[in-house]
Amino acid sequence: MEPETFPEDLADALVGVQRLMRRRLRREMPDPRLRGAEVELLRLVVTRPGIGISDAAKDLGLAANSVSTLVNQLVQAGCLVRETDLADRRAARLLPTPAAGTRLREWRRRRADLVRRHVSRLDETDRQALHAAIPALLRLAGTLHEEAEET
Repeated sequence: MEPETFPEDLADALVGVQRLMRRRLRREMPDPRLRGAEVELLRLVVTRPGIGISDAAKDLGLAANSVSTLVNQLVQAGCLVRETDLADRRAARLLPTPAAGTRLREWRRRRADLVRRHVSRLDETDRQALHAAIPALLRLAGTLHEEAEET
């Protein structure tokens, strides 16, 4: 039986690790500095070039006007291109710039290096526990994503 505080403890641990990684990476990345939501949108557009703002908003669980604001910021930063959808002139399609792809690859490399350095400082038992937890964490992310799509 799991302790009563398990869900809260897990959430706090995940948020704490993510926050610290994001701060460290943001400090090390060249300008322009991107916020977490901007990076998430950029990752989505690199994965799904041509995605529209409303689909991006749905995938990210954000309001369309919030995504539109993020798009404007990323266009200004030279990371995204907004093109008019030929099928629907009112809609826009989002495309990453070459600089965005380079930036994301560098961010991922630095993130992996950061995690590698810190995981190597743990003992073998902790490293094995973290490795064993990956499939469960991915399934947890999947259920959270499914629930977000239902609402």
